[in-house]
Amino acid sequence: MSDQITDVVAYMNELGKQARAASRALAAASTGEKNNALLAIADDIDTTRDTLMDENRKDLEAGAAKGLDAALLDRLELTTARIDSMIEGLRQIAALPDPIGEIFDMNYRPTGIQVGRMRVPLGVAGIIYESRPNVTADAAALCLKSGNATVLRGGSEAFHSNQAIAASIHRGLEKAGLPAEAVQVVATTDRAAVGAMITMPEYVDVIIPRGGKGLIERISNDARVPVIKHLDGICHVYIDDQADIQKAFDVALNAKTQRYGTCNTMETLLVAEAVAEEALLMLAPAYMKKGVELRGCKRTCEIIEGCTAATDEDWDTEYLAPILSIRVVDDLDQAIEHINTHSSQHTESIITENITRARRFLQEADSSSVMVNASTRFADGFEYGLGAEIGISTDKFHARGPVGLEGLTSMKFIVLGDGHIRS
Repeated sequence: MSDQITDVVAYMNELGKQARAASRALAAASTGEKNNALLAIADDIDTTRDTLMDENRKDLEAGAAKGLDAALLDRLELTTARIDSMIEGLRQIAALPDPIGEIFDMNYRPTGIQVGRMRVPLGVAGIIYESRPNVTADAAALCLKSGNATVLRGGSEAFHSNQAIAASIHRGLEKAGLPAEAVQVVATTDRAAVGAMITMPEYVDVIIPRGGKGLIERISNDARVPVIKHLDGICHVYIDDQADIQKAFDVALNAKTQRYGTCNTMETLLVAEAVAEEALLMLAPAYMKKGVELRGCKRTCEIIEGCTAATDEDWDTEYLAPILSIRVVDDLDQAIEHINTHSSQHTESIITENITRARRFLQEADSSSVMVNASTRFADGFEYGLGAEIGISTDKFHARGPVGLEGLTSMKFIVLGDGHIRS
């Protein structure tokens, strides 16, 4: 299908027009209609899973022929378990409360009018992502439940898989009586489609990129549409001198080694000087046993035998690998200063038994998630009770942190009167 599209800009404009029209129908759709669509999509994927796996096999074969590495091919593959997970995700989102139409903060004003706010959809979300075809179903489901139309542009390596999932989505929408154009998966691998999507503010209200830093930087620089994004996950754990050392050991080990390639994995460990020797002599062997390369400040290298000296660049690097930077700091003040200088504003955690210091850290660490005595690996929409997430935002406007259903909504003021006029 992609070879049949010769004028990509015209094609994307047509998708945008259709999405805008569909967004109005979705904004008026009932919770039941949206849930019926989600369940119908889940059922369709279930009954057509053989076709989906056949299409996915085409992508895997093409990827292998192009020399994609094993990690990329693994992310691309749709196994029976991953299809089951997609189906379960759709059903879970259907079971979540519908945020649209919620009215809150209603107050009477001295004039007698009532003023409050109502939660409403953003409109049309453009989502650009790489590799994992399951994102097609996840993103479509979150946008649908939050009343948003969406235009999805997956990676070229997953083209056949994404189109097969799109077919199930369209059949499910039509079965529920909603417009199929509410979810559109771009049917061209031409990169010009991305450039067109991010410069169509008349049709697209928000762009959400999911992928590598290069992709997100390009979109952030070129977009004429607001972008919800994060570039890096340079996350910190600070072990305070009033920490429970066993808690510190458990959290700092988990934050780094539970998974290496995620944006909420700890990349820098900060340790107060007063407990540095005790804490690091416990942690270093555990890290080394798991194959983690340690890079430390001068004091860290004095404590840990075989530790590599950290460079200035290390404090600003998201490794996504079994590598950890360690710095011994004087106190909480220096830890907060380091975090606010080098953090990507994703997730930070303090390990301490001192409630006053914990509250200071919560207030002064300037990141989208800040934790006390917990692993940074909890910075996730599912773990936060959002049901699912469409991404993580480190920006300060609109959404911040894991973006779930509420993050895909806006608010408008509503006013209730009874013939009131302003004098």
